[in-house]
Amino acid sequence: MPYDQDLAYIHDAGFTHLARNAAGLVLKLLRHHKLQNGMIVDLGCGSGVLAERLTRAGYNVWGVDISESMLKLARKRAPTARFVRGSLFRTKLPTCVAVTAIGECISYLFDRRGADQLADFFQRVYRALTPRGVFVLDAAQPGHVSKPPLLHSEGKDWAILVTKEEDARRRVLTRRMTIFRKVGRLYRRSQEVHEQRLFPLAQIVSALESAGFDVTRVSGYGSERFAPGRAGFVALKPLKR
Repeated sequence: MPYDQDLAYIHDAGFTHLARNAAGLVLKLLRHHKLQNGMIVDLGCGSGVLAERLTRAGYNVWGVDISESMLKLARKRAPTARFVRGSLFRTKLPTCVAVTAIGECISYLFDRRGADQLADFFQRVYRALTPRGVFVLDAAQPGHVSKPPLLHSEGKDWAILVTKEEDARRRVLTRRMTIFRKVGRLYRRSQEVHEQRLFPLAQIVSALESAGFDVTRVSGYGSERFAPGRAGFVALKPLKR
């Protein structure tokens, strides 16, 4: 399973900065468009970092993730939000004032059929949003891999080794992760392999605009700038089209 218990724990412990910074942007956009309350759909919600911030600001949050281990963490962190397990590409979306897809989640190939139907997915998001509703997302792009090819991160009770390999012809990025988590006095070792579709910038912009959105590219969330190979977008559903 993707993001099993140890990788979910490590992601929550050391890799939530992007979601924390994205929360500020989402709230700023909603207030700018005078959407002071309502439902927000958090796709690829992970451990609930974004959901917690949004519920504290007075919004209802409906989170979707494919990882049950992530959802267990999310339910503890944001107990007033609702969370469901499923593919973000196929889960039926409720009417909402905002949709978020933070952390390259539209690029992951956990649901291969969904990633190949990007235009249909964007149209579903558009229909779910109320007028002036916002869709905030980021995605992996070609040129994602940089040197060194082996990356290492660690915390007080975990460590992770990651190698990246980009198939330019197929536009697929493969991450191979070796995971160490302290359990008692020893460390438990596990492995996960994740694949991502690499979407050219023009493809995403075209698909969003074809769905009816007004699209603005963003270079990061708050003070968090995107690394090479990641692009962010704010897509607005206009009052009238």
